[in-house]
Amino acid sequence: MKTALIAFALLAASAAATAAETWEPVGLCAGGAMFSLAVSPQNPSDVMLSCDMSGAYVSHDAGKTWTMIHHAMLQGCTVCAAVFHPKTPGRIIAPHGWGAELRASSDGGRTWQPYGGRRPWRDRPAVLSIDPDVPERLFVGTGAGAWATDDDGAAWHKCEGVTGKVLGAATDRSSAKDARVYLLGTTEGVFRSDDGGRTFKDSSAGLPEKRLASFAGGSDAKIIRLYATVPSQVADGKLAGGVYVSKDAGRSWQRAMNPNLNLQTQRSSEWANGEFPQYRYVMTTDARPDRAYVHGSGTSYFPPNHATVYRTDDAGGAWRATLFSDPRFKEYNAGDDWLTKTLGQRWQDVPLTMAIGGGGDVVMMADGMFVLRTDDGGKFWRACHAVRGPDGPGGEVTWLNNGLVVTTTWNYYVDPHENSRHYICYTDIGFARSLDGGRAWIWEGKSIPWKNTVYALAFDPDVPGRLWGAFSETHDIPNSNVIEGRHRVIMRGGAAVSQDFAKSWTKLDLPAAPCLSVVVDPSSPRAARTLWASLFEKGVYRSDDGGKTWQEKSRGLGSLENRRPCKIQRHADGTLFSLVTAKRAAGGEYTLAGTGLYRSTDKGENWSKVNESLPLRWPKDFTVHPKQSGTILLSAANVRGHEEGGLYRTADGGKTWERLARQGPEHFGAFYHPDKDGWIYMTLTEGAPGAGLWLSRDDGKTWDPFNALPFSNIQRVHFNPADKEHVIVTTFGGSVWKGPVEPAK
Repeated sequence: MKTALIAFALLAASAAATAAETWEPVGLCAGGAMFSLAVSPQNPSDVMLSCDMSGAYVSHDAGKTWTMIHHAMLQGCTVCAAVFHPKTPGRIIAPHGWGAELRASSDGGRTWQPYGGRRPWRDRPAVLSIDPDVPERLFVGTGAGAWATDDDGAAWHKCEGVTGKVLGAATDRSSAKDARVYLLGTTEGVFRSDDGGRTFKDSSAGLPEKRLASFAGGSDAKIIRLYATVPSQVADGKLAGGVYVSKDAGRSWQRAMNPNLNLQTQRSSEWANGEFPQYRYVMTTDARPDRAYVHGSGTSYFPPNHATVYRTDDAGGAWRATLFSDPRFKEYNAGDDWLTKTLGQRWQDVPLTMAIGGGGDVVMMADGMFVLRTDDGGKFWRACHAVRGPDGPGGEVTWLNNGLVVTTTWNYYVDPHENSRHYICYTDIGFARSLDGGRAWIWEGKSIPWKNTVYALAFDPDVPGRLWGAFSETHDIPNSNVIEGRHRVIMRGGAAVSQDFAKSWTKLDLPAAPCLSVVVDPSSPRAARTLWASLFEKGVYRSDDGGKTWQEKSRGLGSLENRRPCKIQRHADGTLFSLVTAKRAAGGEYTLAGTGLYRSTDKGENWSKVNESLPLRWPKDFTVHPKQSGTILLSAANVRGHEEGGLYRTADGGKTWERLARQGPEHFGAFYHPDKDGWIYMTLTEGAPGAGLWLSRDDGKTWDPFNALPFSNIQRVHFNPADKEHVIVTTFGGSVWKGPVEPAK
């Protein structure tokens, strides 16, 4: 019954995705953590990957363009890559989200259905592997052993004898199909089966230790080559560990380190990855098992001994470096992207994922920012996350969207003075601006004063080009990573002013703290604007001279236990509002002290709590009705033991409240349509059980979901005065999307 219900839900989502409701990703691509790359062995143009914010993506043109898979169909998994069927085009099997479920697609990743019968494992999958000659046989490696099916998922059996987290799998294609030899590499050794995957025995002889870092194998039906890496260490002044090879199906292992690999035992650069190299990924193919690639972390930043991908064509006899990713290297052989063209360098992180295909000519790698691909065995690496756009009027380099949207965005703005100028406030990559109405984008990672996150902008109503920004080195406020303590709060950030349409910025003299909001009083003197800024953990500050000097204005706002103001909004009648979001006390409980929505009628001199009659532990955002400052929408999330999530409204300034809707555990915000009376958009972030964007056309009485929007963690809704047919939404991990003003019927 449960499987049937899931299948029905997926069918409904498929129908929604094919309706007239069309959504388009907007802004820069990549810039966030990407995992679980997979390349089809049949057609290396077919690729899949995941991000850490729930998105799953597929490409059918070798990473030139990407499509986010609808969240109801498949959600991203950061610990296990999909597997492409070796015989049937378009057939893919992949893990679904953070659980143990598998799903399958027969149309190249567009639609997905539950895969297999009742699964016996409880852990999330870590490795999926299909026998290329017996494709109905699939192995599922988990964090604690492995299982297999001989009938395409109808029934499963445990792979007896396998222990540890599975890192990779290999099929000895020279063995008979009725006595097939399989090998699994785990964090506790290499295990070999001679009976078709039923039982396994240890096959680690010759390895210095069984605690593997990676494992791969390839067999062309004549030979089999196995590769494993073990953690490096320094022993007797020399590098121990590294890369090992087996040429006899795991019966014996030999070390495959030579001077072409990095053998250093101490770093030579402060920007190196570590004191000595680690070899975390090794890969090969069935088509060419003597060719393998291994990634080595750098003990230097510049070559030699930099972070790179090494290649062997003789099963580890000799290696050579293939990747020179920084444009300052004389051997530079990677494609440019928005970072290299702006800063003239590329960060060299250890990859979060790698994959191989194309008979050994195709290798892909992704990290916390970028995706690179070689189609010629490492001679050149193309950026799969950046498409060069037309140069701007001043020769500025622009970039187009290719669908690989993996970053959090907080606000999207259309410049009130020049409609062709658009702006995006990002997490991790800071800020981008467009000069052509949102088609091509300029990354401003160099000019902004604090690099990680831009939360909000405020525009001078009379002076074109003058705007203020809220900057921070802490991202994800007020979402769970910060509120629940998974990310620490870095007390760096502040406000800055630009006089040239956000091309350059000047810091303003405020205490160091994450700044989440900045507001301008349009009625204040043009030469001495009144501004307010909210500083996380510090309070609200006001300037009466355009930002030159500031004074704290937090009397009555929050409490000694909680000084976490987030968004500020100034109503047209002069009333100020500020939201103090959640904080956990020392024992882990969420405090009610100070948390809530506050109002000031004297420019911030004094604040009073608006939601005294509606105590909430985790409010996330609010919106005041543009014509009535007593009508307010307030969104909240659940906390453990308190089902407070939902969208609330007061029409009497906070005396009474009603809950308009509850569609999931974490509501984020609600927004009035500027031209349509009674239209309210509602958003949900983490844990949305279905759509993350909803619309009410009757002032909150009934709600309709935007089912076709591929991403479900939606934060805010924005409007372009020059485009009445679309809305623009910012998301928690899926960048920016533009779509229809109302959902398909």
